[in-house]
Amino acid sequence: MNKERILVIGACGQIGVELTLALRKKFGNDTVVASDLREENPLLKGTGPYVALDVMNKEMLHVMVIRQNITRIYLLAAILSATGEKNPNLAWSLNMQSLLNVLEIARDENVHKIFWPSSIAVFGPSSPKVQCPQQTIIEPVTVYGISKYAGEFWCNYYHQRYGVDVRSIRYPGLISYKSQPGGGTTDYAVEIFYDAKEKKNYECFLKEDTYLPMMYMPDAIRATIELMEAPAERLTVRTSYNIHGMSFSPKEVSAEIQKHIKDFRISYAPDYRQPIAESWPQSIDDSVARNDWGWKPEYDLAAMTEDMLRNIK
Repeated sequence: MNKERILVIGACGQIGVELTLALRKKFGNDTVVASDLREENPLLKGTGPYVALDVMNKEMLHVMVIRQNITRIYLLAAILSATGEKNPNLAWSLNMQSLLNVLEIARDENVHKIFWPSSIAVFGPSSPKVQCPQQTIIEPVTVYGISKYAGEFWCNYYHQRYGVDVRSIRYPGLISYKSQPGGGTTDYAVEIFYDAKEKKNYECFLKEDTYLPMMYMPDAIRATIELMEAPAERLTVRTSYNIHGMSFSPKEVSAEIQKHIKDFRISYAPDYRQPIAESWPQSIDDSVARNDWGWKPEYDLAAMTEDMLRNIK
């Protein structure tokens, strides 16, 4: 196993921190090179090699891959849905060019596997709202969703044309106590836990009955590693796999929090993120991932709420 050399790009982001730590646990600390534009996340300090890296600088990235003998790349750098709407050109340019840079280098060098995350943001108002299937009408309405959908086809193209083993998951909203969210439409589902513990109240930027697909970070990290370890011949999807953890509304998660913090109160002030949330499905059909590589979530809303409130300092 130690022949692998893994590069995580965007290692200081919401997914990156926990994925880097999980990969280091699995493959060994020195095997996993963490990189980001930002300063090293405190949770990563002292756990393994860290380099400052701009994924948009293709030459710099190429040199890094050769020097470090990288065989796998996890590309997590991205501008997310809510932030992307404030600067659409930047979001498109970063989200697309970073992927193309990595795919090109993988094709030229000895990179066996790439992981690149897609998102439920690829779905739009015309996609089915309940149990949204793997293959369906996809008409995204955010620049983030557009860039992710285009990226799925680039992944598929490089796999079909050049044999690059690139794998992807359409993440739902992700919830974690280790790292803060990064400007997505599902961020309320993280913020609400912090505010519940600190202030005992939370003002939500979505309406109380807005259902969205969500996942607890331990499940998301496990899904990512399981997909990357799955035998290539089992995989039937080379765009991006639907996966699902749970679906809930702000009203439901606040009721669950109230079981632990009796005097917690929630209020609602829907903003520009409400129409984005309404354009996405309320639940996801992930039967293809379950059949192909045995995906199964472990956390539901109750288990996640208990774990979040126990761990938030």
